[in-house]
Amino acid sequence: MLQSELHPLRLKADPSRVVVRPFHLAWQGSKSDPGRARRLVDQVLTLSDQEIGRQLQHVMQNFEQRHWQTRKVFLKRFREVSGLLNLSLTGIGEKRQQLIGAYFCQEYSYAAAALMNPSVVPHPDQSGLDRHTVRFLMSLRAVGEGHISSIAFREGLVSDNGGLELAPEPPFAVAADAPELDRLCGDCAVTVYRSEDSNLSGTVIFPVTPAQSNGLEDLRLTYFTHEDGSTEYLGTYTAFSGREIRSELLRTRDFRAAELMPMTGDATRNKGLALFPEKIGGRFMMIGRQDGQNMYLLDSDDVTHWHGGSLLMAPKFAWEFIQIGNCGAPILIDEGWLVLTHGVGAMRQYALGAVLLDRQDPSKILGRTRYPILQAENDDRNGYVPNVVYTCGGMRVGDQLFMPYGISDSSIGFAFLPLKELVQALD
Repeated sequence: MLQSELHPLRLKADPSRVVVRPFHLAWQGSKSDPGRARRLVDQVLTLSDQEIGRQLQHVMQNFEQRHWQTRKVFLKRFREVSGLLNLSLTGIGEKRQQLIGAYFCQEYSYAAAALMNPSVVPHPDQSGLDRHTVRFLMSLRAVGEGHISSIAFREGLVSDNGGLELAPEPPFAVAADAPELDRLCGDCAVTVYRSEDSNLSGTVIFPVTPAQSNGLEDLRLTYFTHEDGSTEYLGTYTAFSGREIRSELLRTRDFRAAELMPMTGDATRNKGLALFPEKIGGRFMMIGRQDGQNMYLLDSDDVTHWHGGSLLMAPKFAWEFIQIGNCGAPILIDEGWLVLTHGVGAMRQYALGAVLLDRQDPSKILGRTRYPILQAENDDRNGYVPNVVYTCGGMRVGDQLFMPYGISDSSIGFAFLPLKELVQALD
């Protein structure tokens, strides 16, 4: 079996990481009762100044030391609500505005249960580095209260000799803002904005539409190069409403603003789509799993619409007999497209492998790993979902494959694999 170099660093769930996020009454039934939000505001407006001061003091005592610029967040949320309700601001003092804003916010521990299923891409900022070092951006699936998944990020440096350093995590996490959410239709694209004063390691993207309300799952990021040479970050993920799933697309130039877009077509009713980082033959291309068992190759002239697909690869070896699937966007190496895969075998044990596809015609398989390149062993077998290793994408760094990976749906580890040895291990 190919030997991976495992870095000792582990990232684990942390219930102390909390954010203030908007509390949307639309999810509590106000679409059938549009006066509910206004009644809540009117109730606060009836309170005396003395009671306003008492209630606001109580809120601040409980929350001000736990969050970044809490009063500013409450005022911003008040302005959003007042705009939606056409509320006159005349005579509403700042303390009363803060308290109204607080009623439309909630605290949420976004990573209390688990961190899992990372993907990694080059960071938008590569300044000040030597030729052996890359600044990276890693997305994480963070699972919190109610088993609801959101997208968190970490930044860091990785070198081609196996060096790894994560940037410090800021003391306060901040939820990306979706100021126009209450005005949009359920199937419209939503733009979320990172706070100007927060870095990416302190930013969390929460479910913001009813289709996403139970989770944003398994973001597979890729740094996409268009035919005209322009670039952007694209990422597929699964939106879960609690009853239904659908694939959606995150797209951004710099992660200051990101558009969350529903995808259409019969292929998007499945999990685990992974986009190639460039067009091939003038077409967008994707790898997915249409039937819950096999890997399929899809192509489209529209990055948001995917239909059909042709069988690419079926389970072949014992460690993948139950099902196979991709583990992130294909990675271009000298020999072709390297696709990380996962296989599920006996006792529902997940292991990671790889397949090499032809550069010009990715429907041609040039080789695949007969044995796993990484599987859960020893203490890594224990966790929220035991016996699982899983990734949503790796990145080439020099002659190494840098691969963050989820460990039993409970923590994040980091592996380095020499590309030359990996290619030699392909049959």
